[in-house]
Amino acid sequence: MATNTINGSLAAIIQRKRMSKDRLAERVMGLLTLGAIMLVPLIIAALFLRAWPILAAKPLGELLFSTTWHPMKNAFGFFPFIMGTLWVTALAIIISVPPSLLTAIYMAEYAPPRTQSLVKTFIDILAGIPSVVFGVWGVLTIVPFVSRHLAPTLDRWLGFIPLFRNDNPTGYGLLAGGLVLAVMVFPIIISLAEEVISAVPQGLREASLTLGATRWQTIRRVVMRRAWSGVIAAVMLGFSRAFGETMAVMMVVGNVPLVPRSIFDPAYPLTALIANNYGEMMSIPLYDSALLAGALILLLIILMFNITSRLVLVRLIRRE
Repeated sequence: MATNTINGSLAAIIQRKRMSKDRLAERVMGLLTLGAIMLVPLIIAALFLRAWPILAAKPLGELLFSTTWHPMKNAFGFFPFIMGTLWVTALAIIISVPPSLLTAIYMAEYAPPRTQSLVKTFIDILAGIPSVVFGVWGVLTIVPFVSRHLAPTLDRWLGFIPLFRNDNPTGYGLLAGGLVLAVMVFPIIISLAEEVISAVPQGLREASLTLGATRWQTIRRVVMRRAWSGVIAAVMLGFSRAFGETMAVMMVVGNVPLVPRSIFDPAYPLTALIANNYGEMMSIPLYDSALLAGALILLLIILMFNITSRLVLVRLIRRE
């Protein structure tokens, strides 16, 4: 009887220790999760405090919509930089999404396992290449290709459309930046979309084929319809990567603070503005604050896009 009592007491002590360890682990993980959640508002708060002098000195409408950037004359118009960011990101997504999705469909539905493994290896290598290497590749390859071949050809055939008019013979511009950025976005969209498409139950494919549908009809009307929300999420993640890219785009986009009117025009994204100028000419009043205001604007643009994308994704999932 005494032995049973001692064993029961030991078991209770061991159980209490295990429960206390579980509670401690739960609290630690909860604090870490809370810390991760608080990072975004803390970053916004820090940027807002540092940007407050320019926000207090200049009307918000002037900062957002003025096209004049001349720090020596106390003129800080962010509109050309905002438009440069939106243009180069939109171009990158337009260029990257179709080939990325077709590649993901081929890997998930057509490629044999050996080919699939080989392609995944190269995609992983592409994802691991530093952005500065992409920038150098863009300067040496993409810029000459645009200036010597792509721009003259498109200008010759589509120059009557302002979007394709070429007044920039250097090749440094939006199209070069969009092409480089599109290549950088490929691995994200391809990898995520391929996983989502592969996760569609095989039974749906077999049922469609049994009813007489061709393989492509099955992919287009059954598989892609089921995987559509996940594919949209993959594109959104690629979009977020494109928004924040700095080094590669900065090297090929031209860095001219003008509002683009053609895909061949040079531009100056917000990321390049901050990377090129932060730490220089800080003796100019409000210059430091203006650059941090640019960082705050970029962060808010990305947040607005992510929130909007999330709402769209939730609506798509509910419709399914």
